[in-house]
Amino acid sequence: MFFEDAAIPLGAVWSSPFAKWQGTLAETSSLDVAAAVTARALADRALPADEVDGLVLGWTVPAPDVFYGAPTLAARLGLPGLTGPMVSQACATSVAALHAAALTGGTQLVVAADRTSNGPTLSWPAPSRQGGAPVTSHWVLDSFARDPGTGQGMLATGEIVAAEGGFTRAEADAVAVLRSEQYVAGLPDQHRYLVPVSIPGRRSSVELDADEGVRPVDAETAATLPPATTDGVHTFAAQTHPADGCAGALVTSVERARRIGGGVVRLVASGFARVAPARMPQAPVPAARAALAAARWDVADLHAVTTHNPFAVNDLYLARETGIALEDMNVRGCSLVFGHPQGPTGLRSIAELVETLRDRGGGRGLFTGCAAGDTGAALLVEVDT
Repeated sequence: MFFEDAAIPLGAVWSSPFAKWQGTLAETSSLDVAAAVTARALADRALPADEVDGLVLGWTVPAPDVFYGAPTLAARLGLPGLTGPMVSQACATSVAALHAAALTGGTQLVVAADRTSNGPTLSWPAPSRQGGAPVTSHWVLDSFARDPGTGQGMLATGEIVAAEGGFTRAEADAVAVLRSEQYVAGLPDQHRYLVPVSIPGRRSSVELDADEGVRPVDAETAATLPPATTDGVHTFAAQTHPADGCAGALVTSVERARRIGGGVVRLVASGFARVAPARMPQAPVPAARAALAAARWDVADLHAVTTHNPFAVNDLYLARETGIALEDMNVRGCSLVFGHPQGPTGLRSIAELVETLRDRGGGRGLFTGCAAGDTGAALLVEVDT
């Protein structure tokens, strides 16, 4: 989908730090985190909240009161007259939310928030079962473990693509080490787009000003880790970890974005794709190609690339299929390192893509990543500083 007139004011895309599984945010509602971080982001950037026409809320894990999520969050942000769609597309939620905002027009506040820690256990009534015992499912754990369409878990898709592509344990380890090094190199600039979490409480406050759960990986350490599955190429360093957090952006017209931010992050095109069953890590490639085709761009036109790569094989496959060098992707790190709260993951990588392009004086960028159901989503941006 090509966008005729959609942009983010330069600096108006942000993310919270991501908390590790069962970490600092494990007992805090994702809507509470979203309210606190979004309010601070708008205030710190002096963004004109009174000019916002609507709110797009992305989430994939139910939180208390999420049934009323978009209007409730708007009211908590001091924007009681606003509402808008709620979007849920697994790991593609951020791109889908930006896509919805770009097509809606006006000025849209996009917020994506999730807490994978302490996901809900659902109880489905089943009166015909023995004793009327209900059927239960764990929203997060069961979804990670099994795609109902294929019977395969997410990790299995990574190993299938690695085996079919001939990718090795050494290659996966090398990606894990490279991404760790890139993340460390990007730490001094994180203050540009990371918004700390600060939620006052009666007895104690919830505070988070840096990522949790990040474990630096060097070549020696990577080589000693056991595979996550028997004979697999992925270790726990070569795959992402579940996390909690939120992210956001202000989407408006190019003219209004320039007035607000000076520089402009033009949303150029989006792309969505689905690949063969149990081949999820392949999906970012056709998604990226769909976006490039909509924009009439070529891979050679890109100046920066970020990816959502829950498995190292995602980037190995993308590099092989597109010719984009591994070292040219994710120069500030990626979800393989800082974790994956699902809904906001893509927005964080898009914020890092924007900052990379800003450092380079502007240019064209691609974000692409996979999502549950063997799908992928991609977004093309053009930064004019």
